[in-house]
Amino acid sequence: MTSLYRSTSLRRIETACATQPLMERAGAAAALWAAELAADRNFPVLVLAGPGNNGGDAFEAARLLQERAFDVRLVFAGDPARLPADAQAAHRRFVAAGGTPLGAIPEIPRWGLVLDGLFGIGLARAPAGRHGELITQANVLVRRDRCPCLALDCPSGLDADSGRAFEPAIRASHTLTFIAAKPGLYTADGPDHCGAIRVADLGLVPEEIAAPEGGLVSPALFADRLAPRRRNSHKGTYGSLGILGGAPSMLGAAFLAGRAALKLGTGRVYVGLLDAGGPAFDPVQPELMLRRPEGVLAAGLSALACGPGLGTSQQAGDLLDKALALDLPLVLDADALNLVATEPDLQAALAARPAPTLLTPHPAEAARLLGMETAAIQADRIGKTLEIATRYRSHVALKGCGTVVAAPDGRWWVNTTGNPGMASAGTGDVLTGFAGALLAQGWEADRALLAAVHLHGAAGDGSVAAGRGPIGLTASELIDAARCIFNGWHAAA
Repeated sequence: MTSLYRSTSLRRIETACATQPLMERAGAAAALWAAELAADRNFPVLVLAGPGNNGGDAFEAARLLQERAFDVRLVFAGDPARLPADAQAAHRRFVAAGGTPLGAIPEIPRWGLVLDGLFGIGLARAPAGRHGELITQANVLVRRDRCPCLALDCPSGLDADSGRAFEPAIRASHTLTFIAAKPGLYTADGPDHCGAIRVADLGLVPEEIAAPEGGLVSPALFADRLAPRRRNSHKGTYGSLGILGGAPSMLGAAFLAGRAALKLGTGRVYVGLLDAGGPAFDPVQPELMLRRPEGVLAAGLSALACGPGLGTSQQAGDLLDKALALDLPLVLDADALNLVATEPDLQAALAARPAPTLLTPHPAEAARLLGMETAAIQADRIGKTLEIATRYRSHVALKGCGTVVAAPDGRWWVNTTGNPGMASAGTGDVLTGFAGALLAQGWEADRALLAAVHLHGAAGDGSVAAGRGPIGLTASELIDAARCIFNGWHAAA
């Protein structure tokens, strides 16, 4: 698992290793990747150096690129005497090697690479003044020249902890981050500003200095659950999942969840439709067993999912109340979450459940659960996911770019699979079906949610790779794609 650290922890690691030449190592790693990206030496390299240690990394990289005979133009809008000690030393080495810091970006017909060393981690406000102007100019030049943009540690203007992008912020095609990965590179605005990410550990093993705060989701987190199925088994071996939803005009949501659960290996899937005039069977997936909602609750389930197309009627609220009282693993999504957000009694029942519960809100649903604005959720996706998990004693997946998964004991992860093609109706219902399927088959709550989220995004990525997206990718297309990937994981294991 790739470990994630926030700025405060990284500062402690840097302090603990202050006697090591971290800046020289960072500059060398940056120069190495920059040389690969700026392969055409007919065009100069623009280096932007900032007023802190990130600027020192940029001075080191610029000096080493010059030694490799690159035409380097370094812009430094600051006072060398006010640089931190290590950055001052890097500045002196750059000048001693023949480099000349410039005060402004020169007029050049075309750049071969822009290297962003203005601000690293810890920036918690919008870049202003001259530095803000340099960021805006750099973005214009990158678009104009269609050249790579390599950000050092974190694109300037991006909060490395939260993934919130201030205005302006560098839009990098590549990001070389130092010592360890930072969560903000992978969630919220991070992926749109970081591009391809590499970690340069600078010769350190951060886990030996400070415990990781979080991690990136990968199949390694649930690999021991990917065992081959026994030949001597039957449908009862693989659990029974109930799904409550499908109010009038929202039948499709319940069917999507049911089909997803069935094709992820659940032995039996019961769908309880709230629409009394709904069909008697699903003509696309006749293996689904359709019953009245009360019949599903009495079906001898191993897990239950509640919410896809549920609505917020009195009937929906009563069913949710009954669902919360069952001693079964439970997945809540969509209107089930909206009902919880408006009813204190449901909130108390949820927090008191002895059985595991998975919540899969999108940002607006998360905001309702915490009684705040959606913008506040997006400004601190990790913190707010942890708050929901703690308040409701549940495992939570905050959906969106870089889905955040949190456990009630404080553990958290960021998922990197998925793409914009999944921003379409019904994809959340499919995720609910995946999570419910794994719970029904006996997976632990944390690993069921991690696997469902990662698989869900991987199915979207596989669909795009096959030419079925991102534009026009539909939720139902994710189901068969996920089945293939899931079987591949099992075969590989």
